[in-house]
Amino acid sequence: MQLSAVDLSPVPDSGTAADAYENTVEAAQQAERLGFERFWVAEHHAMTDTLAGTTPEVLLGHLAAETDTIRLGSGAVLLNHYSPFKVAEVFGALDGLAPGRIDAGLGRANGSPAADRALGTDRHATDPDGDHREKIEAVVAHLADEFPDDHAYSDLDIARSGAEPPLPWVLGSSPSSAAIAGELGLRYCFAAFIRPGFAERAVETYRDRFEPTDGPGAPDSPHAIVAVNAVCAPTDAAAARRRAVAEASFARMRRGIVGTRPSIEEAIDELGGVPDPTPATLDADEWPRAISGNPDTIAGLLEQLADRVGVDEVMIQHVQADHDDALESHELIAGGVGVV
Repeated sequence: MQLSAVDLSPVPDSGTAADAYENTVEAAQQAERLGFERFWVAEHHAMTDTLAGTTPEVLLGHLAAETDTIRLGSGAVLLNHYSPFKVAEVFGALDGLAPGRIDAGLGRANGSPAADRALGTDRHATDPDGDHREKIEAVVAHLADEFPDDHAYSDLDIARSGAEPPLPWVLGSSPSSAAIAGELGLRYCFAAFIRPGFAERAVETYRDRFEPTDGPGAPDSPHAIVAVNAVCAPTDAAAARRRAVAEASFARMRRGIVGTRPSIEEAIDELGGVPDPTPATLDADEWPRAISGNPDTIAGLLEQLADRVGVDEVMIQHVQADHDDALESHELIAGGVGVV
C-alpha cells in the first residue's frame, strides 16, 4: 500500500501562522524521509485562529525548496474561487520549481458568506456541477496546451519546466465529483473523512464513468486515492485518546461551531469520556469518520478500507492537538504499513 498525507497547517496553541508553516515543512520532510508517495496542503479561509493553510500555491513553492523527491500538491485548490488560467499558471510555475513533482488537486468548497464575498465567489451558480467541470477542463487544457487552434486561448502559454505537466486530480466528497473525474479521464481522490458513507459509491461511480484520454500524463485506467482521518499511537488506548480531538471537533461542527480544535483533555470532557478504541476488524457496512490504533491495528484498518473501494493508495488526514503527536502518528503508520 502506498501512503500519502494532506496537511492543514494547524496553528499551535499560543502560536502563529509562522509556527504552523514551520510544522508543515517538518511534516513534509518527514513524509519524504518515511517514503510517503505525496504530500498535499489544503486551502481553508477565515479559520486562521486554528488553520493557517489559506494559500496552497504559496506554501507549495516553499515546500518545493525544502524537499527533493516527494510529490507535492494541493488538497485542494478551491477552483470555484478562481480563474482556471490563473490556477494553471500557478501550477505551471510550481512545476518549474519542482519539475515532475507537482499534483494539481482541484476541488471546490464554500466558506463563510463573508469570505466568499471577499474572494469574489458566486454562491448561487445555476449549474454548479457544470461550472466545476468546465473549470477543471480549462485548467487541464491550459496545463497541457490542448486548446484547438481556433480557440480564443490557443495562443496562451503556461510557463513550466518542460518535464511532465503537473498531474491534475479531481478531489471531492460526493458521487458528482467522482462522475466528473471519471468522465474527464482524470485521477480522483475521495475525502472519506468528510463523507465516509459515500466512499464506496463515489469510487464505484468514478470507475463506471471513467473514459481514458490521450492527454499528457493522463492515466490509462482509473486511478483513485481514498483520504482517511487516521491517528496512530503505540497502543490502541493511547490512539483512542488522541482520536478524541477529531471526534470532538466533528461534534462541534455539527453544532455549528466551525474552525476550533480542542485539546485532548477538552475533547474527552466534551465527549463524556475517552472514545472506544476502533475495533481491529470493521463490519462490512462500517466506515468510521476517524479511525485509531497501534501500528498493526491501523495497518489492518487501512487495508480493509482500501480493499473495500479497490485502491492501493491511502492519504492520511488527521485532526490532532499536538504537532509531535502528529509526527509520531505518521511514523508509526508508515512502520505499520511497511513503507519505511
